[in-house]
Amino acid sequence: MQAGRLDEARRDFAEAARLAPNLTEPHQALGSVLGQMDRPDEAIPEFEKALKLKPGDTVTIANLSSAHEGFALKLAAHGKLDEAKGQLLAALKPLDSMPPAPETDKRKAELQDELGSILAQQKHWPEAEAAFREALRLNPEIGAGPHMHLGVVLVEEKQFQPALAELGKAVELAPKSAATQFQMGRGLAAAGNDEEAVPHLEEALRLSPSLQGGSLELAMALQRLGRQEESIPLFHRAIEAEPRNAMALTNLGLALTQTGKASEAVPFLQRALAEAPNDPVARENLGVAELQQSHFDEAIAQFQKALELDAENPQLHYDLGLAYKLKDRMDDAVRELSKAASLGPNLPDPPYTLGILYMQMGKQEEAVTQLRASLALRPANGDGWAVLGSVLKQLDRREEAEAALRKAIELLPNQPGAHITLAAVLAEEGKTQDAAAERKIAAGLSRTAVNHQRAQLSTNAGNQSLQRGEIAEAVGRYLEAITADPSYAEAHSQLAVAYERQGRVEDAKTERAKAEAIAKGN
Repeated sequence: MQAGRLDEARRDFAEAARLAPNLTEPHQALGSVLGQMDRPDEAIPEFEKALKLKPGDTVTIANLSSAHEGFALKLAAHGKLDEAKGQLLAALKPLDSMPPAPETDKRKAELQDELGSILAQQKHWPEAEAAFREALRLNPEIGAGPHMHLGVVLVEEKQFQPALAELGKAVELAPKSAATQFQMGRGLAAAGNDEEAVPHLEEALRLSPSLQGGSLELAMALQRLGRQEESIPLFHRAIEAEPRNAMALTNLGLALTQTGKASEAVPFLQRALAEAPNDPVARENLGVAELQQSHFDEAIAQFQKALELDAENPQLHYDLGLAYKLKDRMDDAVRELSKAASLGPNLPDPPYTLGILYMQMGKQEEAVTQLRASLALRPANGDGWAVLGSVLKQLDRREEAEAALRKAIELLPNQPGAHITLAAVLAEEGKTQDAAAERKIAAGLSRTAVNHQRAQLSTNAGNQSLQRGEIAEAVGRYLEAITADPSYAEAHSQLAVAYERQGRVEDAKTERAKAEAIAKGN
């Protein structure tokens, strides 16, 4: 055995145990060599025989416990979790017969942590939680692992506050561990704190760029924060690592659609459906991508298939209703939008779109009812108040129209449309001076909007010149933009870049200061 000739040693020890079955040492030695040969299931009965011959022997107890543990790990690796759990419980049992000692408690803590991990894989969350807590009780200095494991289980149980406390301890104990940073990020994301989750997930990927699930988790957090452009390359990385990951494919398709790249989204969504044909979310996202490309029939087909899988989903009925509306199938659109409003009474979009649809169909009273229902759910919708005011004007309900339009102006003070409609209402009420004042405001806002658009166009032209290295041309375009709209921050900041490339450092500082002042609202 000492020479590493384990199979020959096994044969000799087995023969010794046969010749002297009542001696402890041959069984001990045979169990040890079987353990070294990674045959813990065969080592267990040898240690049991040795312990029966010499009860209470601490070396034998420790070896028997280790053999059960080794067998448990082999079983777990092959997915036999119930049998693995039984072996870990068997590994703990002989240790209970040993007198209390710090080293024994540490060993039991390690086994409780492994037991908790098996239970967590089986989604037996309360039992797993109890095992991890016992590990920490037995050995409070055990390290980051059990704190992290307990935190993960508490996240699954939606006990977010204690979960984040445990994950925080794990990060504090092992700040350079990709696993602890990753699980902290996942926990924060599950608790709805994506903003705080992102730095931890980024740190996890910095520590381990190929961390399984890392790119996908970070991409989804960024996506929920509305940072779609940043999420797209991370989704691509996730798919490179797992080409058949339906969740990654679906969310990449969604991100591409949300950034106006619907044609690029379609192949990824089709791949997602090939992996998960019964996923209504992937079908919905594919329908939205088709809708964005004005492929109405294809979109309708996808939404209908999604509804076969999830018939009570109000968002799917809304999407289908919108597709019907764009297809000019008004009756079908009304039916689906009404169904969406019925299934999702807290959703403001179905009644709002239904109100617009009724207005276009000339059903003004129905439009008012739906628009008011939507605005009750989303009172900060300035466009909604403006549309309601316009419909009320058509119904000659001038006082109500005036109130709605003033609410629209309060929410969208820089939009000329509501001022124009309000001017018409005031003129009908005989308030000529007030009407003239509103028309004057609208004219000024219209000029401002035109100037802002000119500034954007000039700035875009300047950016293109800057990319081509035509610095003087770029400076001219940025100055045109600032002349059109001095409050356009991007023109000032880009002019600063152009000045820097010309070596005009002080001028660049001045423009950058102006951009920062505008951004701060000063």
